[in-house]
Formats: sequence, C-alpha cells, structure tokens
Amino acid sequence: QVQLVESGGGLVQPGGSLRLSCAASGRTFSSYDMGWFRQAPGKEREFVAAVTGSGISTYYASSVKGRFTASRDNAKKVGYLQMNSLKPEDTAVYYCAVVLHGLQQLRLARSYEYWGQGTQVTVSS
Repeated sequence: QVQLVESGGGLVQPGGSLRLSCAASGRTFSSYDMGWFRQAPGKEREFVAAVTGSGISTYYASSVKGRFTASRDNAKKVGYLQMNSLKPEDTAVYYCAVVLHGLQQLRLARSYEYWGQGTQVTVSS
C-alpha cells in the first residue's frame, strides 16, 4: 500500500510558477513510476507528465512540454512537478499517482494503482 499526499497548489498570475510536491509512504518508492494528471471542471482527467522510478526518463503532454518539469527525490520519497509560464488554461485540480515500474502506459490514468487527493491550481489575474 502506498499513500500519496500532495501540496503546493494555489493561486498564481499568468506567467507565474508553482511547484507541486507529492510525498509518498512506503519503503520502495523508487520501484514506482509517478504520473501527474489534471482535471478541470467539466473535463476529463488528462495526462500532464510522468517520471520513471529511477528519475531518468520523463514524459510530457504536448500542452506542457517546455514549461513543466517532473522530477523526484527517492531518498526523500517525494515527487515534484515544477510548473513555469503558467497559463489560465492550466487551471485544474492536479493529481499525482504511482504504479510499480513495468510495461505500463504511463500516459493512461487507468495504468496507475495509487492516487493522491489532488491539489487545486488556479491561474488568474
């Protein structure tokens, strides 16, 4: 069992930055790939970014590539999503999720086993 606790959301102006954190319980954090998803009101949950257990490989949605960076600190058992150049269309509830490293398609929400509670990100002037 893995528990995930997110933090770092809030209100930011367009062009600003935020860093989300996802703290995990358990002793084998590095065995889990981590994904980030978001869901805006009235829309389906969508893939944002993913980072493999080793932290070596990362994947991004085209809408955030070049602006967002997924990373992790396995010693601290924390994953991060650094979000720069934020736009109003980035407004959503952001979720982290993990799955044991394997052949899962990390861009698909159904691949993940454990989810955080979500944190609200609002980009507005």
